[in-house]
Formats: sequence, C-alpha cells, structure tokens
Amino acid sequence: MNAGPAAFPDRETTAARFSSFGETDQAFVKLLMESSEQDENLIEGLHRHLDLASQTRFLNSLKLEKLGEWLGNEAPARLQMRLMEAARSSQHPAYQAFRTGLTRSGGLQRAFKT
Repeated sequence: MNAGPAAFPDRETTAARFSSFGETDQAFVKLLMESSEQDENLIEGLHRHLDLASQTRFLNSLKLEKLGEWLGNEAPARLQMRLMEAARSSQHPAYQAFRTGLTRSGGLQRAFKT
C-alpha cells in the first residue's frame, strides 16, 4: 500500500515554523527543502503564513523581508520560481515585504543563469 507523499507537515505546521523562524525552525524548513516531495507542503505553508501575516494588526515587514531573503538564499533552484509566484500572488504589504527580501537574495537569478 503506497500512500504517496506524506501529508505531514501540514500547512499549519509549516506556517507556524515560518512564523517563529528560530534556528530549529530554519533546520526544519531546510529539511523540507531537501525533498521535492515536500514542495507542496512548503509552498502551502508559506501561503498560509503570508495570509496570516496580512491579517495581523501590526505588520512586521522586516521579519517578512528577512524570511524572503533567507528562503531566496537557501532554497534549491527548483523552488525559486514557486517562491516568487507566492510573493507576487497579492499586492498586500506582507507579500510585498516578502518579495523585497526574496528579490534582494538574488535566488531567482542564480537559479536561472543564462
């Protein structure tokens, strides 16, 4: 009986890791990025985190920029386009802050060198 990719971590767990994003959380996210089978869970968790950030009364744009920059520097090439798509999926300042950090990292350019 082959169930396919694991449903854990779910998007809520991944979003919570992005929210706190300490050293342990960074190690967790790096582990997720090692397996392409976890790409959907990672991207869904990122969307959930950005959605939750966009609903808060106080937007911590610096934290979102740092998250974007870290992901842009750490994520493998196969994820760079999907990260940028997530960053561009809304005009809300939370998404714009994440996109600023992601762009600053240069990850997309490194992934698609000409």
